[in-house]
Amino acid sequence: MDHSVSSVTPGSGLSRRTLFKALGVGALGVGSGGLAGCSGGLGDDTLRFLMNKPEVVGYFGELITAYNEQSGRPPVFFDSTPTSISAQFVRGVPPDLACYNYQYEASTYVNRDVLTDLRDTAPAQQIAPHVQELVSQFADEEHRFHVLPYSTAAAGVIYNVALFEDNGVEVPTTWSEVIQACQTFQDAGVVPIYGTYQEGWTMAQGIFDYCVGGMIDVAGFYARLREVGDEFEAGADYSFSVVMADAVARMTELAEFDNEDAAARGYSDGNLAFGQGQAAMYLQGPWALGEIEKVDPDLQVATFPLPMTDDPEDTKCRVNLDLGMWIPAQTPHREAAMDLLTYLFQPDIINTYNAENLYYSPLEDAPAQPDERVAGLQEYVDSGRFYQGPSTFIPPTIPLANYLQELLITGDPQAFLRKLDEDWRRLALRSA
Repeated sequence: MDHSVSSVTPGSGLSRRTLFKALGVGALGVGSGGLAGCSGGLGDDTLRFLMNKPEVVGYFGELITAYNEQSGRPPVFFDSTPTSISAQFVRGVPPDLACYNYQYEASTYVNRDVLTDLRDTAPAQQIAPHVQELVSQFADEEHRFHVLPYSTAAAGVIYNVALFEDNGVEVPTTWSEVIQACQTFQDAGVVPIYGTYQEGWTMAQGIFDYCVGGMIDVAGFYARLREVGDEFEAGADYSFSVVMADAVARMTELAEFDNEDAAARGYSDGNLAFGQGQAAMYLQGPWALGEIEKVDPDLQVATFPLPMTDDPEDTKCRVNLDLGMWIPAQTPHREAAMDLLTYLFQPDIINTYNAENLYYSPLEDAPAQPDERVAGLQEYVDSGRFYQGPSTFIPPTIPLANYLQELLITGDPQAFLRKLDEDWRRLALRSA
């Protein structure tokens, strides 16, 4: 069934309001409403669509409302409840179509052949190959089309444009320039970087991912660990303590320029402080920009990828597949699921969603990200000069966030890396 939007042009940079007007749905006041919630009692012909990323539930609710009004099919049930995907597979009742965060845990479903191969579908043909390849970094290469990327979050160093200009600091393109910029701000009485050690995830997705990802081949490193398997040995040339040593040393050097009370500050503190102009830089992704905007809508900020060497050609940005779409192989509603998948992958719909939410569309011919706060990462996304955060490859059974808190307070890189080696060794043995 054709779900094309006749009054808009693909890649036209639509606003959310314009898009939903074209779809025939009011852009305001149409959320998931009564569709979200428990799926019990659904009819045999009802498709269940799962998407529970909290900040965009309303957005997808509007899309599903528009689809239901024009599809001519039984209405889609939009399930936005926080839930365990693994438990649903165990019970034999996974969603018919899911739009879900994709990282190490989600790759389990890919490798176990419980998802549908989508390589021959129209949406798969639209995706840029270097974005689709991110799926296989967590899973087997042959399974990489079992999940289709829907949005890519690109992250780097958020910086206060006015503070850079007032202190004569240019956006750094080398590691030496990063350190020089930090020193300049410190000498001027400006906090160079705002740290939030109280919440370990902010360091895992921030300073750890940026520093390590900027110096090593992340995908190659973890592929080697999978190859070694239960023969992993702490201190070997492929281990954390060897491969990440230089990067972690530089990470501790960079942390010296954090605010003095970083150990007592959390994510909300960081957003507030940065929004109030209390620091020049903030190592957070696009998810923080909306919170900063609430503090000061007029604050001019932008983003650059953190350079970790003295060769600008080495610089890359951090990315993650914020949302990926997949269809369980066992669904009895495969045709309906494919119809909804195709609808949501219309260029105007997927490109508008990503532009509005500060992400990058995975489509090969997607328009540039229009928001200047993240536009500084555009060339890196377009050229594939990016890495998935090394923290996202580490399963939650290894308390990386806690180790990072200890590292940045004690400043002992060797102890930190030794713990990662030891934990990975135990994990490899348990998984054998």
